[in-house]
Amino acid sequence: MDADFPTYAPSEEHEMLRRTVRELADAKIAPFAAEVDEESRFPQEALDALTGNDLHAVHVPESYGGAGADALATVIVIEEVARACASSSLIPAVNKLGTVPVLLAGSEDLKRRYLPAVARGEAMFSYALSEADAGSDAAGMKTRAVRDGDEWVLNGTKMWITNAGVSEYYTVMAVTDPSAGARGISAFVVEKSDAGVSFGPKERKLGIKGSPTRQVILEDVRIPADRIIGAEGTGFKTALATLDHTRITIAAQALGIAQGALDFAVGYVKDRRQFGKPVADFQGVQFMLADMAMRLEGARQLTYHAAIKSERAMQGEQIPDLTLVSSACKALASDVAMDVTTDAVQLLGGYGYTREFPVERMMRDAKITQIYEGTNQIQRMVIARQLLK
Repeated sequence: MDADFPTYAPSEEHEMLRRTVRELADAKIAPFAAEVDEESRFPQEALDALTGNDLHAVHVPESYGGAGADALATVIVIEEVARACASSSLIPAVNKLGTVPVLLAGSEDLKRRYLPAVARGEAMFSYALSEADAGSDAAGMKTRAVRDGDEWVLNGTKMWITNAGVSEYYTVMAVTDPSAGARGISAFVVEKSDAGVSFGPKERKLGIKGSPTRQVILEDVRIPADRIIGAEGTGFKTALATLDHTRITIAAQALGIAQGALDFAVGYVKDRRQFGKPVADFQGVQFMLADMAMRLEGARQLTYHAAIKSERAMQGEQIPDLTLVSSACKALASDVAMDVTTDAVQLLGGYGYTREFPVERMMRDAKITQIYEGTNQIQRMVIARQLLK
């Protein structure tokens, strides 16, 4: 093979980043993961560790004070943090979700106003699209934004907003022209400190308990007109374009959860003895581990492939199959995470069903990856439409 032929694999810089994040996560994040879950509290230790090492929002371009990491590097950061604590991985993941609309469609002034604070770790940025009656049917939202001179006035309630109340900034989708359907939706930056912004109680969830999920309530919230992201009526287009990039980060989270469960299960079956020998010596157990590893590596390769396409698209290249591959990696990786974590619980037997071991937490955390940023049923619809159009 020609030595100059590019290897279909992450670069040495990517692998060095992985080692750095894994060491940090093992030392500063994993020790608090069970406590964060048990107490349903925000993982402040993880935020401090990530911001202290400039790993909280690595995707922000250098021109706005960020690290300028590519999409694959961002995936690796999220994956390695999720391996230790899924709740903590939502810090870099949601920072990307909230800021991608600004990066894709925001004015230069908006980018310079908001991205540097995120890059410095002074603020987090959440994404507010869903509503109580507008989940998979996001275009059915009711939140309104009405122009009043040099301001927009927003009213409505956003639902299922990750890191709500902790984040300082929010990308909010709202209807500006009710007669235009999806083309009547616009995107705005709303600040936590804006008058009229409040938050509902924390949702009591099955998993990712350390990441607060709350309503964002907007009551006559007045914001300057220049906080609109892109042109009026382009918000839903921006929302869909954003998800083409950020579904990949949910796949990364799923990979990390699954890897954490597999790693723990492998260590356990090597130590656990039954019938006079390690459980790992039994072929039935070995086949389970082999299947877990195969599915996980397949999902990882598809996710990395999608991340590379995402990066090329962010650089301005037209990538016709980005929607397909981003939906495919999200659906595949999250399904694999659910399978792998369930098998990890099985491999630990009764111990796996207790909170004394981390795999039951990982199984609970894995479930949400099949639901948010588009359920896996919606992903299959998206994939099919891409194939048939």
